[in-house]
Amino acid sequence: MVQLAFISGSEIVIIVLVVLLLFGADKMPGIAKEIGKGMKEFRRVTNDIKKEFEESTQDIRNDVEEVTSDMKKNAEEATGNVRSYLNDSDVAKDIKDIETDLKG
Repeated sequence: MVQLAFISGSEIVIIVLVVLLLFGADKMPGIAKEIGKGMKEFRRVTNDIKKEFEESTQDIRNDVEEVTSDMKKNAEEATGNVRSYLNDSDVAKDIKDIETDLKG
């Protein structure tokens, strides 16, 4: 059963009693059927809106993912270049030469 967050059980009973008094018992099934159709249509429209929103934002999400991926790739490449440069034996040799010159 669908639970409506804004209507309590006692309020539903009061609504049913008022509808029963206003329209009579013979029209209650028709009214309930129309309410059911209305709720079904409301759910359909809600789902359509949600689907449309998802479709319209998909391009934006794809662009953000692509930019994020490119940034991560560039950061990893830059980190690798720095590590490669720091591990290079010529740099270590230059540092030792400078150290030797300073001690002199």
